[in-house]
Amino acid sequence: MLSAEELVIASLRNLGVPYELIEIDPAFADTAAFCEKYGYPLERSCNTIIVASKKEPKQFVACVVLAHTRLDVNKRVTKLMGVPKASFASAEEMMALTGMHVGGVTPFSLPSGVPLYIDERIMALDWIILGGGGRSLKIKTPAAVFEKLGAEVVSGLAVF
Repeated sequence: MLSAEELVIASLRNLGVPYELIEIDPAFADTAAFCEKYGYPLERSCNTIIVASKKEPKQFVACVVLAHTRLDVNKRVTKLMGVPKASFASAEEMMALTGMHVGGVTPFSLPSGVPLYIDERIMALDWIILGGGGRSLKIKTPAAVFEKLGAEVVSGLAVF
């Protein structure tokens, strides 16, 4: 069985976009620690966040925002999901849904049927850093990759 990182790399190959794999020490997988240790700007680093509806049946969405912003779960994401309340998925829910650990979640190789929302600020950048499916890998790729993934670009998905 392939690891989450191997599935992500296979997904990237299938997309046919340029990318660079950055192998890292898993102790520095969290975005701020990664940027400080490896010299990448926080303004180019993205966090992929899985959000879950509060009520059953559970709905999940994946949202990608720049690391120096914060996801607007209470207003923007609940509206996109069409639910009254939502919150960050627990580490257990995230692992069950994606097979990925906190610090490695990425929009590549998400289960089909999980909507993918991207903050519009990301699309203005020529390259970004994303998780690699596990805590020992990051991916540098053009922001245009989200067009290939069929993501919905959302104005105001994140706030400062």
